[in-house]
Amino acid sequence: MDRYVLLGIVIAIAFLVLGLMALGWYLRRRRQRGIPSLVTAPTSLTAPVSFDGLYVSTTSADNPLDRIAVRGLGFRARTSVIVADEGIMIPIAGQADSYLPSADILKVGRATWTIDRVVETDGLVVVDWRLGDRTLSSYFRLDDPAGFVTAVSIHVQTGSDAQ
Repeated sequence: MDRYVLLGIVIAIAFLVLGLMALGWYLRRRRQRGIPSLVTAPTSLTAPVSFDGLYVSTTSADNPLDRIAVRGLGFRARTSVIVADEGIMIPIAGQADSYLPSADILKVGRATWTIDRVVETDGLVVVDWRLGDRTLSSYFRLDDPAGFVTAVSIHVQTGSDAQ
C-alpha cells in the first residue's frame, strides 16, 4: 500500500477519534447543564489557611466515574485551596473561584483514586459536599494532605457535624 494512502488513513482516524472525544465532552456538559451555579465567595474570609497542590476532579458522590464538566469543575489545575471558617475556596487561574460554604460540606477524607488518577494509599484528599440537591466529591492532590484534613476539621463545621 502506498505510504501516503496509509498516512491519510491514520490522519482520518485521528480526526475521527478527536471529533468523537469533543462530541462526548459537549454531550456531557449538555447533560449537566441543570447543575446549579456555585455559591458566590464572600469578600473576606476568617482565619484563612492555604494549601498548595492540584485540583484533580469533581464527580457525583454516588457515581465516582461521572466527572462534573460544568461550573469550572471540569479540568485538573494547579491551585492553592483556602480553608476558612466560612468554607473552602478553590481558586483556579482563568476561572471564577469555586467556593464550598461550610454548611454544604459533608465530610473530608483521604482517597487513593479518582477518575483518571491513581496515587499512593491516601495520596488524595476528597471533600464531599452538596450543590443543590446533588452530592458531589472533589478530589485534590495537596502538598500537605494531613494538614488540610486537620484544617477543615478545625475551621469548618461540616454538614455531618451540624446534625
